[in-house]
Amino acid sequence: MDLLPNARSLKATSLAVLGAMAKLGFVVSEFNRDITYQMELLGKEHAAFLGAEVAYVFYVPGVYDMPIAARSLLRRDDVDAVVAIGCVIQGETAHDEVVVQHAARKLMDLSLEHDKPVTLGISGPRMSRADAHRRVDYAKRAVEAAIKLIKRLEGI
Repeated sequence: MDLLPNARSLKATSLAVLGAMAKLGFVVSEFNRDITYQMELLGKEHAAFLGAEVAYVFYVPGVYDMPIAARSLLRRDDVDAVVAIGCVIQGETAHDEVVVQHAARKLMDLSLEHDKPVTLGISGPRMSRADAHRRVDYAKRAVEAAIKLIKRLEGI
């Protein structure tokens, strides 16, 4: 008989304890919706697995539009963290780089301004549509990062 608990179930149990009572707001880009829809579903599923609640989902036209929606959610007392979910695919210009850099910078500024985590579940720049399909798990990673940050900041 194995006296040590299964490492996988132990990790899942400890992560679920981390997420207990955490309330998340999702900001989801509608641009490249075939991909962001998959990301949103995966993020919601992972939040539930970790014991967190996705209290709000705010849809925006594109990644560049995320900061104003994130700010609205961060102002709410019933939101502990915001998860930004989006996908920026490379086009014929450097537009994808500009969009991601500016959105990421402003989302970081908002996190510091409101003392709440804003995590980046945005894939891109410089990726093809095939790359984007392989990176839908960025949403899952962003959810986990949000929950970990909420709990770690509580201890400060």
